[in-house]
Amino acid sequence: MTRDLDVQLLEAVAVRRGRLRESLLWGRERRRRSAGDTLKLFVVGLVLSAVGCAGCVGWSFLESVLADREAASMSRAAP
Repeated sequence: MTRDLDVQLLEAVAVRRGRLRESLLWGRERRRRSAGDTLKLFVVGLVLSAVGCAGCVGWSFLESVLADREAASMSRAAP
């Protein structure tokens, strides 16, 4: 009988440690939070990629305008 109580105690301690470890890693509301966090991370990634693309397009446009101005000034300078 003593062995049964010891085994039950050890199992209870193992379960409690596992639950504490999971709550430390994932928080209290793991299921609800994981779906919300995944969606938020997806939206943040989408916004960051859109901003990066807009920056690349803007930089390309700026280089094109500056190259056109330089070409126009070179054609005016050369008779």
